[in-house]
Amino acid sequence: MARKKPGAPHRRPRDDHRVRFHYSFLKILGGSDLSRRRLPYMEARSPQAGPAVWLTACSHGEEVGGIVVVQEVFKRLRRATLLKGSLHAFPLMNPLGFEAGARHVTLSEEDLNRSFPGSPHGTLAERIADRIFCSIEQTEPLIVLDLHNDWIRSIPYTVLDPPPDSLDPAVADRAAALAAETGFVLVMEPSPLRKTLSHSLMLRGVAALTIELGESYVVNEKNVELGVRSVFAVLSNLGMVAAEAEPFRFAVPEDVRGKVLHYSNQPVSSTSGILRFLVSPGTLVRAGQPVAKVFNAFGRFQETLSALGDGIVLGHSDSSVAYPGAPVMAFGVTETQADATCQPNGD
Repeated sequence: MARKKPGAPHRRPRDDHRVRFHYSFLKILGGSDLSRRRLPYMEARSPQAGPAVWLTACSHGEEVGGIVVVQEVFKRLRRATLLKGSLHAFPLMNPLGFEAGARHVTLSEEDLNRSFPGSPHGTLAERIADRIFCSIEQTEPLIVLDLHNDWIRSIPYTVLDPPPDSLDPAVADRAAALAAETGFVLVMEPSPLRKTLSHSLMLRGVAALTIELGESYVVNEKNVELGVRSVFAVLSNLGMVAAEAEPFRFAVPEDVRGKVLHYSNQPVSSTSGILRFLVSPGTLVRAGQPVAKVFNAFGRFQETLSALGDGIVLGHSDSSVAYPGAPVMAFGVTETQADATCQPNGD
C-alpha cells in the first residue's frame, strides 16, 4: 500500500469573494521533554481558481532574511488582494538551526538543503525534508521560490538549476521565464547541486528557483524590500496580483541584464595572508582584471588574484583571511568561461 503523503494543513475556503488566509503548523519532531517541534505554514487562497505558488525560507538556520520576506509578502497580500490561485509558504524550515544561529540542523549536524527529497525513515534532516517535500508536491505547484542568503557583501541574484534530461521542456522553459521575472542577475549552476530542494523538485517535474538575497545572520531591510518586490513581480507575471506601474528590475549593468551567466568561485587563493579586495559586488570585470591582492603579516605583497573571465562580481567573502584553496569571491561569468566555474558556495 502506498504511503500517505503528509500534507501542509489545508482549509477549504468558504464560498465567498474574500481571500482566505490560514496559518498553522506541521509537526516534525517530538522532544525528549515531550515538547513538539513544528514548522510554521502559511497559506493565502483566492476564491478564483489559479496556480499554486510556494515560498520557502531558512533551510539554513543563519539565513534569516527570507523569513521576513515571506512575512512581508503575506502582509502585503492582505492589502493588494490575491486575484486567483493560492500562495503557500514554509517561512522557517530549520527552526533548530535558526535558534542556534547555525547553518545545519543542530541536533544531527546535517545540511537540510542537502537532504531532499528526504525519507520518512531516514536521518533527522531527511525526515524533516520529507515532510516539507511531500507537502509541497501534493499541491502541484506551478513554481517554487526557495529564498536564501549569501555573503554579507553580495548582490541579490537568482539561481537556475541545470534542467535534468528527463525534465519536460515546458517546465524548464517556465523556470527560465519566471527566473527572468525576478528582476535579478540570472546565474546557472555549472552542474546539478544534488539533494537541494530546487534540484529535487526539478527532478520531479516541478519548476523551482533559488533566490539569493544578500547577507545572513541579520535581517537586512533593503534586501527584504528587494525580495518582496521580486516575489510580487513573479506573482504579477502569473496574473495572481495586479501589475506594478513599473516592472521590478534590480540595478545591474546592461552588459549582464537578461543574460544567463554561470556561477564561478575561481580563482581561489594560493597563499595565506590578508585579503584586500579591489572590486565591489555588482562590478563588471574582464578576464585578467585584478580583483584582490594578498599581503602577509608584515604587509609584504604575496599575490594578485585576477578574474578568469568576463562577468559580474556577485559577492566576496565575509573575512579578509586568505589561505591556500580558499574561495574569496563569487562571479557570474559568460558562457565562454563556463569551464572555469565551480559549485556555488552556499545553497
